[in-house]
Amino acid sequence: MSLVIRNLQKVIPLRRIPLRRRIEILQKILDVQQFDLGVICVNNRNIQRLNSTYRQKNVPTDVLSFPFHENLKAGELPQPSFRDEYNLGDVFLGVEYIYQQCQENGEDYYSILTRKRVSFAPKRKGMLKARMLKVTAAHGLCHLLGYQHNTEAEWEQMYQKEKQILEELNGITGANLQPLTKNHF
Repeated sequence: MSLVIRNLQKVIPLRRIPLRRRIEILQKILDVQQFDLGVICVNNRNIQRLNSTYRQKNVPTDVLSFPFHENLKAGELPQPSFRDEYNLGDVFLGVEYIYQQCQENGEDYYSILTRKRVSFAPKRKGMLKARMLKVTAAHGLCHLLGYQHNTEAEWEQMYQKEKQILEELNGITGANLQPLTKNHF
């Protein structure tokens, strides 16, 4: 139904319209476009506060997901009884943390968000490359649908789902995205 993207951080410039387009594609791939979804972009301080409060880990992180429907089995779509229940939940993206991780891993951060760089398009400093945001958003969406990675078996199941949806996204957008949990175990 609705997709709300809020950018509550000012550390890393973010282009919401291209990000919205990619998340809408992910929703369609997952067949959850009939559900409301919130994507909130925050800085390290805010993601760390949430991580400390809800996971008892007092460090920043890349993504936190807060499902509206609890106790879903992996891959199970919610079965709402009322209109108000057509909600997947919220995904918080730690944009500053993602940016820092990309720097540490030698990723290219200066590409324009969600656009393939073409020869005549200059690099724009400060724009977080969409690759990591799209992959992290896909990871968060999987969590909203009951996928976890606490055990190796759960990780394998989540990895396969992330791989499948990112391969479909790659086919649509021409990107070459890999799952966030690729080397988790």
